[in-house]
Amino acid sequence: MNQQIAVVFGQIHQKFTDLLLLSLFVALPINASDSGYKHSVRGPAFSNPSKMATVPAGWQARPVKYLPIHKGADLVVALGQQSYPIFKNVIADYAKKNKLKIIVKSGTCGITAGRLLRKTVDIGAYCCPPGKTDRLPGLEFHLLGVSPIALIVHPDNPLTNISRKQARQIFQGLVSRWAEVVPGQAKTFNKPIQPVGRLHCKVRPGHWRLLLENEDLFSARLFEVGVIPDMISRVSRNSRAIGYETPLMVKHHQSKGKVKMLRINGHEPGDTAYMLSGQYPLYRVYHLVTWKQDNKTNRQARKLVRFLQTYIENHYQEIGYIPPSQLKKAGWRFRRNEIIGEPVHGRRR
Repeated sequence: MNQQIAVVFGQIHQKFTDLLLLSLFVALPINASDSGYKHSVRGPAFSNPSKMATVPAGWQARPVKYLPIHKGADLVVALGQQSYPIFKNVIADYAKKNKLKIIVKSGTCGITAGRLLRKTVDIGAYCCPPGKTDRLPGLEFHLLGVSPIALIVHPDNPLTNISRKQARQIFQGLVSRWAEVVPGQAKTFNKPIQPVGRLHCKVRPGHWRLLLENEDLFSARLFEVGVIPDMISRVSRNSRAIGYETPLMVKHHQSKGKVKMLRINGHEPGDTAYMLSGQYPLYRVYHLVTWKQDNKTNRQARKLVRFLQTYIENHYQEIGYIPPSQLKKAGWRFRRNEIIGEPVHGRRR
């Protein structure tokens, strides 16, 4: 009998404890503006410049050796989806003027990294800040510029401005219908949202990871594309879609379809002052890399890089880059010619 009383008393005590804990949890203060949303979902903007990649013994002493098809070249340059359309003709003109045979290869950040690891190119291009695996011994990074990433929608979408928080909630799947973010459109534009993403360069900081840190945070409804033209095409053909791309690539691939760029927190992607302040939330970082070893070929490679940096300083408005000189003046942090951090006064999560 006493044992039964003890069991009943224990059950009552456990229920009382559970109710007490529940009441304390409910009573906790909740910031309504952040309900269902965490500021920490933003990924890192840059990696630690002091952490280097590990390479096999003897690798650093190996010379650059071109592929057989590039035999006789003075320089071999690996560009990416973002840089190839901008610089292929500029480099061709430079080669003709200086009587050089320069081979320019297209690819991606990952392809560039592979070519540098195999030591088959003199210059490589990245459209993302380097990650640890990109910091190979004997490489040096040269910033070309920084470009905003625009959030893009179908031209028929009535939305013109979106907050950083709303964008993250959409791509997380926490907001699923346009009527939730388009004021006064509950009846006329109450369509399900179709987020479109290009989740490239997952091992590198910056780019789309400034929106959400990793692919696991994205909505299960996300429609993934592999290349920039497909991003433009997909958004231009779907009135429910939202994606992202740099203004320059939107313009370059306009034959794939028309899209509309949104303001973020009331600011256009082309608002240079806001971008320089470090408050615009999404952007790309463009570097060229060369080998430090002092020889004729590497000196020629660095000369080409300096030419391209000067070209950007003189044409940055039409290219859509913010050049290194302006970023340095605005307080963005550099280590030699590599950009390694946002301005301290402008960092936003």
